[in-house]
Amino acid sequence: MIRFSGAIVLAALLTVAASFAQAQQAASPDREAIERIVRDYLLRNPEVLVEAMTELRRRQEAAQEEATRTALAENRAALYEDPASPTAGNVRGDVTIVEFFDYHCGYCKQAYEPLMALLREDSNVRFVFKELPILSPESRIAAAGALAAGRQGKYMEMHEALMTARGRLIRDRVLAIARTLKLDAARLQADMESADVQEAIDSNLRLAAMLGVDGTPAFFIGDQLVPGALDLDQLKALVAEARRK
Repeated sequence: MIRFSGAIVLAALLTVAASFAQAQQAASPDREAIERIVRDYLLRNPEVLVEAMTELRRRQEAAQEEATRTALAENRAALYEDPASPTAGNVRGDVTIVEFFDYHCGYCKQAYEPLMALLREDSNVRFVFKELPILSPESRIAAAGALAAGRQGKYMEMHEALMTARGRLIRDRVLAIARTLKLDAARLQADMESADVQEAIDSNLRLAAMLGVDGTPAFFIGDQLVPGALDLDQLKALVAEARRK
């Protein structure tokens, strides 16, 4: 005997019910009968709802993965080769990691040391920094401060200071951090407001939206999007996987 899955049965019942409900000429008793059939079936088989939601989630995830692959193909240069995005590690590394991050993101701060450890241990990894200030207005101030520090040759120093800082990174605090790093604070403040620094941030925001990045941290390792904080072992495993492809 052929046995249809609960999700298929549910879909069929709901389709029939919707057709009846949308038909302007349908008689009320017919609609009520269909509704009772669907209700009774679900009450007797509540597991069908779980099966249907699982299938819906699977299809949504597959659609998002396909959309990300398409967007990645169309925006590869912006993701990996944008000259406005600072880099670290081996410029000719065989694996590139791109991180979208926010300086007010606790998970980004959690991932910072494992990332730096990976770069110290693996001399064949290239790293691309993508500021994605989405958590607060101060996040954009911090991102601009880091990029402006890069104009004075101290992006990494400022990045480390901001990533390891606790609390809100308001403008005065960012400028104070800059002074501790022997940066020209007046120049830094001017560069933070410059059109190209602001456009670099806006470009990251647009790129993240196109790639389906909606939170921080988010990593592209090889061509794989990996959301969430990663520890050192996870990073090593993902780099090894990228090298096998």
